[in-house]
Amino acid sequence: MDSVRGLVGRHRVLVAAGAAVFAAVVLLTLRATGRDDAAAAGAVVTVEQRAFRATVAAIGAVKPQIGAEVRVGSRISGRVRRLRANIGDRVQRGQVIAELETEELDALIAQRDAELALATAQLGALEALAPAEAAQAEAELARFTATAQLAAAEWDRQQSLLRQGMTTQAQADEARERNLVAQSQQESARRALEMVRTGITERRRQAEAERARAEAALRSGRVARSFTVITSPIAGHVASVATQEGETVAAGLNAPTFVTIVDLERLQVNAFVDEVDIGQVRVGQRAAFTVDAFPARDFEGAVAAIYPSATIQDNVVKYVVAVRIMGADAGLLRPEMTASVRIQLPARTVLAVPARAIRRDGGRSVVHVWDDGRSTPRAVRVGWRDGPWVEIVEGLRDGERVLLDPPVGGGAERR
Repeated sequence: MDSVRGLVGRHRVLVAAGAAVFAAVVLLTLRATGRDDAAAAGAVVTVEQRAFRATVAAIGAVKPQIGAEVRVGSRISGRVRRLRANIGDRVQRGQVIAELETEELDALIAQRDAELALATAQLGALEALAPAEAAQAEAELARFTATAQLAAAEWDRQQSLLRQGMTTQAQADEARERNLVAQSQQESARRALEMVRTGITERRRQAEAERARAEAALRSGRVARSFTVITSPIAGHVASVATQEGETVAAGLNAPTFVTIVDLERLQVNAFVDEVDIGQVRVGQRAAFTVDAFPARDFEGAVAAIYPSATIQDNVVKYVVAVRIMGADAGLLRPEMTASVRIQLPARTVLAVPARAIRRDGGRSVVHVWDDGRSTPRAVRVGWRDGPWVEIVEGLRDGERVLLDPPVGGGAERR
């Protein structure tokens, strides 16, 4: 009996000793794990300088460049005689798209042509009669000039004879009166000649003006008739057709649109860039974008312009950035395709950590700095992102180590 009790007692001692050893091992293991688990698992990264190439992401759409989309219409009213355009057709610059009826304008042109012929004939008749009319007035002046000269000579002779007492005063007075009458007739003839010449000049001006008016009216009619033939102002593809043969169109303040033509070789991407990022965008920066129609294909481009006026989308201020499309793949694109744009910013060297190492805590960006086997939360200010890496603007130094996967919502030290 005593031997059994001894065996039981020794067994209890051994069990107690084993339990104590096990507890010590577990405690040491927990302490070691608490101090070295991050480092042992490879979950600590070093803060270091990295070549950083950030991008500005934006959503946009493929749009025609200015002048690459034209709405072609009629400048005059009329009925469509022929329509030579279908949606999707390729057209060249100057190619006939539609024709209007011309009967009314043809009659108007004939009338204007007759008016021009009449004005030309009237001017020709004036040119033919004017020299004879002027010559007659000149002859009358010459005749009265000769009579005036004779009357003046006779008046001089009578004055001389009167002084010598060889004539009477009455004869001298008659000679003087004839001289005055002759001078008056000469002056009247001179004025008549001037009036004839002035009249001829004025009638010639009126006739020339009438002929010029008739010529202008004829040109106007011909120009109006030329508007009955509608041609394409650019080369491109017919995007839409808004009329049909036999339809009557009325031209008012705005010309009625027949077709819309788009030059698919002159497209661009209008990207809507957030106001936070627009300060980093410059003309000439390289860009890449994808469209839903070709999700596996990257299209190349470059920033061509930054529109100065802002637009509001969902209460967010954005600016339109025009991206010029480059490369042989541009022919695959069509207007209004949605584009996901990435504008490449200039490369620079920055202090960076993986994005996994950053947590949000109380509205702040926080990393857990690992030093001497313990982690300490520290607020940082972040900048641009380049893939999985985030720029650290403030809060860390080169060479420090941070936890790659810090605890969520925990700010206390880990020991």
